[in-house]
Amino acid sequence: MHLVILLLLVLALVFGPQLWAKSVLKRYSKQQEHFPGSGAEFARHLLNKADLAAVKVEKTTFGDHYDPTDRCVRLSEDNFNGKSLTAVTVAAHEVGHAIQHGDNDPKLMMRAKLVKIAQVTEKMGSLAMFAVPVLMGITRAPSVGALMFFIGLLSLGVSALVHLVTLPVEWDASFGKGKAMPLIHAGEYLSREEERGAKKILRACALTYFAVEFVEYLALDELFATLISRYFISLRRQKGFSDLYFHLIRIIISVHDTVWRGRWKAILLGSGA
Repeated sequence: MHLVILLLLVLALVFGPQLWAKSVLKRYSKQQEHFPGSGAEFARHLLNKADLAAVKVEKTTFGDHYDPTDRCVRLSEDNFNGKSLTAVTVAAHEVGHAIQHGDNDPKLMMRAKLVKIAQVTEKMGSLAMFAVPVLMGITRAPSVGALMFFIGLLSLGVSALVHLVTLPVEWDASFGKGKAMPLIHAGEYLSREEERGAKKILRACALTYFAVEFVEYLALDELFATLISRYFISLRRQKGFSDLYFHLIRIIISVHDTVWRGRWKAILLGSGA
């Protein structure tokens, strides 16, 4: 029964924020004719006020984002042309990222560097997962398995770190000093009720990053258990690797699973921090 409850809580943490965010965005996507401009026009206005006239505003089909390389705020068609609360709030959030870039925010700079590293380690990690059993079978060298194991672990580890750094970056773009919500409030662009709606939109979107980080952790934990098991099982087949060492390794793996999965269980059930 406890496992069923745990599974439901995990599913809620993974899919709940995304479903809630979609629901909130849809709820506030109704066009507001009293808004003086579209999401794109609002983004342009905020950028000019922040002395970021060089930053462009463009339409995109790849989702709303700020591109630090091209110094461009890119909005989906609905948010670019729309006059909804969702459109102007999302536009303000992406402007928040442009302001972070203009201020050389250390968290944003760190994330940009980690993303580049993650792109490399992700390819290396994918290769590692397929290469471990093949190379171990051909060379029968423990060092090969160890190397490939650490490459695979590094791949997901960097990816998880990127998403971990993303959480404060996204929150700051929405609620940090001089960013989206403070700009909206200071300019008195929205009514009090509309401001409350804008906060709901930003909070809902921020929670989706928590869900991504949670999934990354689960993937990292599973990769660790899978790769280390394959590695030491391969070692056992080799002459000179005793059963005593093998069983010791299995105990270590079991402790890892018990501690870390138990930690998540405690957090999810509200009995731990």
